[in-house]
Amino acid sequence: METLVNSAWAGRRVFLTGHTGFKGSWLALWLQAMGARVTGFSLPAPTQPSLFDKARVADIVHHIEGDIRDAAALSAAVAQARPEVIFHLAAQPLVRLSYDDPAGTYATNVMGTVNLLEAARATPGVRAIVSITSDKCYENREWHWPYREDDPMGGHDPYSSSKGCCELVISAWRRSFFSNEGPLLASGRAGNVIGGGDWAADRLIPDLVRAFEADAAPLIRSPHSVRPWQHVLEALRGYIMLAEGLLEGERAFGEGWNFGPSEEDAQPVRWIVDRMQARWGGTVPAECQNGLHPHEAGLLRLDCSKARNLLGWKPVLPLEDALDWIVEWHKAVGGGADAREVTLEQIGRYARLSAMGGRVDAAPQRLAVAGGV
Repeated sequence: METLVNSAWAGRRVFLTGHTGFKGSWLALWLQAMGARVTGFSLPAPTQPSLFDKARVADIVHHIEGDIRDAAALSAAVAQARPEVIFHLAAQPLVRLSYDDPAGTYATNVMGTVNLLEAARATPGVRAIVSITSDKCYENREWHWPYREDDPMGGHDPYSSSKGCCELVISAWRRSFFSNEGPLLASGRAGNVIGGGDWAADRLIPDLVRAFEADAAPLIRSPHSVRPWQHVLEALRGYIMLAEGLLEGERAFGEGWNFGPSEEDAQPVRWIVDRMQARWGGTVPAECQNGLHPHEAGLLRLDCSKARNLLGWKPVLPLEDALDWIVEWHKAVGGGADAREVTLEQIGRYARLSAMGGRVDAAPQRLAVAGGV
């Protein structure tokens, strides 16, 4: 793979919370490949296995194990790192877990964000902060119109509500402390991100991969629920572009931003299950889990025209291809390929695709691994 070094990031000091998670590991690898000097602050990897461990992310970043609820430890880490850019991804990321631990969800997602912003406020030299929330931050009315950045915050479940609260915190700090001086502060609201190396519980794609590998029946909860599915690299490119705009002093970029898929890629769960099973070669039919389940939104779409028109961002990897890339990733790594090399190869391929505006072949490449793909 050709070099990904980018003059906008070469040698730049970056502080990344949540770098042991699925999205954080992908972002850490991408930033480091572009030449950034990344300090990561996070709890241990949330799953076993994990992309963080398999891709040996700790070997290429300055890894600090810590809890964003610990304000003193977080402040000390930020002060020591002296970052120019902060990406805040650390969070409790699961809707269903938020029903089991609502207090912990708010403590991590809301007060963790407060702690991070206070640490940044006390550290000279921070120029840009991109804080990641969720598409679920909106008051979901289950309507067919996509949500825009100025729609009301809300949330039925503790997780979604906590993300709406995060957005209110970000807005308050931006207006109260960063309006005339200090770093520019923006938030990113992505759809349901998917990709290789995700082993989280209670997420559709990881549940499917586990079932396929075990030749078992995939269990699904809500086959007709529609979500804005997108490959993780689509969202991460949005965050990176947003940070670049903030670094250039674009004060108007210090707002909330949606990063979601094309309209045709907002698909129901059953659609994803059928196509993933066909790609993998699974033979055991999926089964719906019966019984009562905690409330989860049935319909959610994002309006990303702001990012398209003002930031120049648009999705370039169709959902069909994103599913191919996921199968490719897991079969390659399962066949003995190095997880870091596979991940960086996909990052490089995606970077070429986005540079061409999506006009080159996005189909998976055959990797030289045991058993092929």
